[in-house]
Amino acid sequence: MSVAIRELKASLSRVLSRAQSGEIIEVTSHNKPIARIIGIPEHAEPGLRGLIAGGAVSWGGGKPVHELPVALTARAPSVSQMVLEDRR
Repeated sequence: MSVAIRELKASLSRVLSRAQSGEIIEVTSHNKPIARIIGIPEHAEPGLRGLIAGGAVSWGGGKPVHELPVALTARAPSVSQMVLEDRR
């Protein structure tokens, strides 16, 4: 959703409610984007809320999509084996 500064001022509560429900709000000035409002979900844990607020992660309103785990090869030693060898 794109919203002009004047419209944002007039309907701030409605716009923030849409952002909290997962919508990304782009604020414009003279039809040029100047900022984005990204909501923080109500049920997020404090650590996650801090990451979202700091911009380290973003939330699109849906379930998170994770990368597939890396397949380990039989040739390489495990990390625990390397640590044990290093301690000797």
